[in-house]
Amino acid sequence: MFSRIQTFIVALGLALGLGTSAQATDTVLTLTHNGETQAFDRAALEALGTRKIETTTIWTEGTNTFEGVPLARLVQELGAEDGTLLATAINDYTVEIPVTDAVEDGPIVAITMNGEEMSVRDKGPLWVVYPYDANADYRTEVIYSRSIWQLDRIELVQ
Repeated sequence: MFSRIQTFIVALGLALGLGTSAQATDTVLTLTHNGETQAFDRAALEALGTRKIETTTIWTEGTNTFEGVPLARLVQELGAEDGTLLATAINDYTVEIPVTDAVEDGPIVAITMNGEEMSVRDKGPLWVVYPYDANADYRTEVIYSRSIWQLDRIELVQ
């Protein structure tokens, strides 16, 4: 049973065209380019194709297996050939990732770690993970700074 406040919030959301809170929480990532926004739930992200990376990180213990959408695939979805991605977390923290980072066998937007969905408390729901162990170039402060967790938005800017 909804409280009066919950009922008001749902009604307000519907009146503003925002849908119900259940619909709003299904979206885990939005991609924006030229004012056009695409919303993805987990299933839609996975439908783009996923890849696994086995790597250590400076934030976790041991080698972990991350699975998610290659950043290159998301850049393709945005129709980008150059520019900068503004990757933003749920707390509005934003990092810049050059489109040139989106290469084959490069970073992924991880959906799972060791086969489990990541909670907000554990850097989820999405985390930009580079294959740190695959290339020494991925083990720098610059790359670590681009490894944003709690990701929920990516905007392409030129």
